[in-house]
Amino acid sequence: MTQPLWTGVAVALVTLFDDDGAVDERATAAHAARLAQDGIAAVLVAGSTGEYDALTDAELAALTAAVRAALPASVPVVTGASGAWRGGAAARVEAAVSGGADAVLVAPPRRSGPDLAAYYEAVAKAAGGTPVLAYHFPGTAGGEVSISALPDLPIAGLKDSTGSAERLLEELAVFGGPVYVGSSALVLMAGAVGAAGAILAVANAYPAESVAAFNGDVAAQRALLTPHLRAKHQFPAGLKAMVADRYGTSTAARLG
Repeated sequence: MTQPLWTGVAVALVTLFDDDGAVDERATAAHAARLAQDGIAAVLVAGSTGEYDALTDAELAALTAAVRAALPASVPVVTGASGAWRGGAAARVEAAVSGGADAVLVAPPRRSGPDLAAYYEAVAKAAGGTPVLAYHFPGTAGGEVSISALPDLPIAGLKDSTGSAERLLEELAVFGGPVYVGSSALVLMAGAVGAAGAILAVANAYPAESVAAFNGDVAAQRALLTPHLRAKHQFPAGLKAMVADRYGTSTAARLG
């Protein structure tokens, strides 16, 4: 059994931009620090919520470094580092590691096929000793991480954002590493069935409710429904508006 880098709720951090569309590293890092103070256990930088596909490798490395510097060492920083092919992903991973990422989150290519293991082997080599988490969210972030392939991949964990309860149970049955859900509709279930945690977009605006839901609070889980749907169907505008309403942050985005 691979020991998890953290347990509990992590935030899939929004990337904040200024009015000219430049990455606002300081504001993004300050937002991450604020969420850590509110009980968030880890931070994912430049995931699909963080508009990773609109960031250059240099921006990703600099943003990772800024967030890492703003957080206590006890709060891991995971950086999204997916690529359309193994070479591109390897370069992205190297950029993330150079910025101080404690782990990287990597989705497979949209057409990974039988080369899934080779892809993750290249990613793991580029990461050196930095843990690699696979990312299953086909159609939004690359392709599929098949259940049958999970036990043999050189990965230290898995994030699954599909929101499938059935698949979550299958993952827990066959995979010896930590599993994190990415759907805020499954947070309470994830905690109840023994998942290591959750990595949530809604935790940008509802950190306390996200943590409470993972810890078994039914009312908190139900309270996440409206923000879950808004973040899901109005991305990134809906999520950034919720964060702005709560914390006064910028709503500027590169996507959408």
